[in-house]
Amino acid sequence: MHAHVLGFPRMGIDRELKWALEKYWRGEIPEADLAATADELQKRHWAVQAGAGLDLVPVGDFSLYDHVLDTAAMLGAVPPRFGRGGGEVDLETYFHMARGDAEHGIPAMEMTKWFDTNYHYIVPELAPDTTFAKTGSRLLEAVESARSLGLSPKPVLVGPLTFLLLAKEVDGCDRWAHLDSLVDAYCAVIRELDGLCAWIQLDEPILCTDLSDKAKAAFAAAYARIREAAISSRLLLATYFGAPGDNLDTALALPVDGLHADLVRAPGQLTEILGKLPPNMTLSMGLVDGRNIWKTELETALRKVNTARQQVKTDRLMIGSSCSLLHCPVDAAGETGLDPEIKRWMAFAAQKCAEIAALKQAAVGKGAPGLFQENKDALLARAAHRDVADKAVRERVLAITPGMYDRTSPLAVRAEAQHERLKLPLFPTTTIGSYPQTAEIRRTRLRFRKGEITETEYVAAMRAEIAEVVAHQEELGLDVLVHGEPERNDMVEYFGQQLKGFCFTQNGWVQSYGSRCVKPPVIYGDVSRPAPMTVDWAVYAQSLTGKPMKGMLTGPVTILCWSFVRNDMPRDEVCRQIALAMRDEVLDLETAGIKAIQIDEAALREGMPIRRAEQADYLRWAVDCFRLAAGGVRDETQIHSHMCYSEFNAILSSIARMDADVISIEASRSKMELLDDFDADEYPADIGPGVYDIHSPRVPSEDEIHSLLRKALAVIPARRLWVNPDCGLKTRAWPETLASLDNMVKATRRLREEQR
Repeated sequence: MHAHVLGFPRMGIDRELKWALEKYWRGEIPEADLAATADELQKRHWAVQAGAGLDLVPVGDFSLYDHVLDTAAMLGAVPPRFGRGGGEVDLETYFHMARGDAEHGIPAMEMTKWFDTNYHYIVPELAPDTTFAKTGSRLLEAVESARSLGLSPKPVLVGPLTFLLLAKEVDGCDRWAHLDSLVDAYCAVIRELDGLCAWIQLDEPILCTDLSDKAKAAFAAAYARIREAAISSRLLLATYFGAPGDNLDTALALPVDGLHADLVRAPGQLTEILGKLPPNMTLSMGLVDGRNIWKTELETALRKVNTARQQVKTDRLMIGSSCSLLHCPVDAAGETGLDPEIKRWMAFAAQKCAEIAALKQAAVGKGAPGLFQENKDALLARAAHRDVADKAVRERVLAITPGMYDRTSPLAVRAEAQHERLKLPLFPTTTIGSYPQTAEIRRTRLRFRKGEITETEYVAAMRAEIAEVVAHQEELGLDVLVHGEPERNDMVEYFGQQLKGFCFTQNGWVQSYGSRCVKPPVIYGDVSRPAPMTVDWAVYAQSLTGKPMKGMLTGPVTILCWSFVRNDMPRDEVCRQIALAMRDEVLDLETAGIKAIQIDEAALREGMPIRRAEQADYLRWAVDCFRLAAGGVRDETQIHSHMCYSEFNAILSSIARMDADVISIEASRSKMELLDDFDADEYPADIGPGVYDIHSPRVPSEDEIHSLLRKALAVIPARRLWVNPDCGLKTRAWPETLASLDNMVKATRRLREEQR
């Protein structure tokens, strides 16, 4: 029996990779120093896994930016605009693919969410003339490095069908025309690894989605050829984020040696798999949650192992994480700031490795009973903890009435009232919320947390930052302003710190994209709002301008999705608790005179189940929670929302049911393709499709933004079109921010002139 994980976090416990990447991008360190940091982190993380007692260490899960981008580079799938002439993809080209080439005005590849997680991957591009060929030997070098340390490496590859089906077709390309050449390249990679490793892991989470008959047939054809390339090494087909369901027979018929099943997200699939598992196929049981920070119920997990052992020989079983531990922080050992009792309930990546090893040892009769008893005691203590259940919160949820989900008047009536109150021009310009978080802002927040400055001094410093942001917006000529959010560390953590039922880690960082890390709050108890959270900042900002100032809130679904959520209560019930807390904040902002309130639901699409049959129920309660948060305001108060990478058209009717007055979405990387099937009648509210990509330092030209606005105007009525960037500007520097927004305003004025 082997113990393993599907992947491990990359950034390091102190985000060492983040800092090295950003220094490299700023030209402060050479490539050799970046490579040295990466090498040290890989080896350190292998040592954590081996030290915990795991038998195999994943190799190829580590990345300088994104594992899907790594796959595209390894296969030579580099879009022609990056000017590569063949051979191994150099680091400059690699980062241009991810971040764009600001010097030459070359846009980055698109980025979107990895299934239903908050991790973003770079979307491969498939054009008619795309060619595939194995380039370089970085994966082989990592395998050899692990072997030199006496470890048993398990190469991890994004599977060919997942890669193909997640890629974007451009210039009229048919993705299926590339299947044979793509598989050829995969076979070349696998032949290079064959015999050096006992197992090669091929990640095919796409098997847990709805697949066409053509895709199922493609699996059979592709894996027949891959099997021929792997003569000595065994192939592990990894599924996760759900159950294969109607794709299970397809998966089990493939010529692979093992199947990995996510028994955390889909525990009910075990019985069906055991009934159908071919006699010589290994089953890898994903029993430890790779996406949350709670301890595994070891006794429950062990019972599943023992159930499997009744039908499958021990040497045909593996115990592992449900998915890659990429979505977890590295190590809970250093979390000295947590309540020790709450910390007892948690397991980060390092602790999850130990849990997996403990399950294996117990399954083969070498377990430590004391460890299982300690686990049981911690879980019982959690269930009985005084802060987990709040009677008042639960009674308030039960008292929700249908009318609390609705605005007083229909959209058209509200639009007239808001037009009269706000008096905005055609194509109103605004930004999404945050402005650059400078080093000085971060230093001030840190000094306040350490007690080095008083609250009065802190508030004065933040007010000065807000005044500067408001002045910049006035000078630029924006129509609806924001206060810039200098006081906020993160759009979810900031609110969690002021809500009951949340706790916070010191180093609970997880990668969102590239060098961008987030530190999700932990929801461990019932949620409520003890006091207003944003009102004073919004009122102060409004006092500095005669233009409308948006109150900025994070929506209940996004707070839920971007937190580590308690696993002892249904997610929809947790979300309703958050919605009621945010409703209180919305009403307080309105009472304070704020005329426009943005309730960001950046994660609405992300939280949707990856199976169509499960999506309607999720969208029903998720939209209801947004409506519950926003439903109490008067007609003249304008409610905005923002969505990231939302695949807008796929959920257009649900977004319309949110009944927001204005919605902004990310659209620039796809050059407004998001709106190709947009139905202005089906979505009757105002909309601001993002006109420039804030994830790249590149400054878009006035002409470029104008062109995108013309595309948007072809499908969105002029009276309903807003102009804004793709997302918040927190990660950008001031010079590029001001230049980009200046071009955005100039392009908008040009469009207004054309409409006269």
